[in-house]
Amino acid sequence: MYLEEVKKIVIDVLALGAAGESLNEHSALLGSLPELDSMAVVQLIGALEDHFGFSVDDDEISAANFATLGSLAAFVRFKLTA
Repeated sequence: MYLEEVKKIVIDVLALGAAGESLNEHSALLGSLPELDSMAVVQLIGALEDHFGFSVDDDEISAANFATLGSLAAFVRFKLTA
């Protein structure tokens, strides 16, 4: 449901360009995309907060949430329905 919106944000924040279009829900993010370093995680969280209008607490930031595009979209869905 939120996968395409999250994908667009990931592509924009990480400046992946056309290469990012091949991302799907199973695409590994953290540890697989060199662009996704610790500073990019912070920028990505900020972009998700701004776009979707929620806040992410420090204890919600985990490798599991950033493992794949699908897990990140599931985290967004959780935040919006919690």
